[in-house]
Amino acid sequence: MASCAAFGVSACTSREAPPPAPVVSAPAAPPPAPTFAGPVLNADGTCTAAAPGGAAAIALGIGECDLVRLKGKPPTDVLVGEGRSGREVQVLYNEPGAKELYFFVNNRLDRIVK
Repeated sequence: MASCAAFGVSACTSREAPPPAPVVSAPAAPPPAPTFAGPVLNADGTCTAAAPGGAAAIALGIGECDLVRLKGKPPTDVLVGEGRSGREVQVLYNEPGAKELYFFVNNRLDRIVK
């Protein structure tokens, strides 16, 4: 108590507050997977279903199976994968004198390299 007298009575009767509880945050939910409509290509170049036939010409935005239907023949090679944007597909056609590469993101033609 002698030490209490030296520091005052309030110092001996005060209690330290417990440390605040740690804040636990739940991990952020992953963004929903991008959705796409229509049939898609398998790795062997076949379609999962018949293409609805909506596209009349090869243009940005058409579906994977629309490309095959419009070309009238199966592709030379197909690479199917998942990227940051979702489903990514590369379709190669060996044409006389040139190669054509079609890039799809979520079943929509994104770009063409000839």
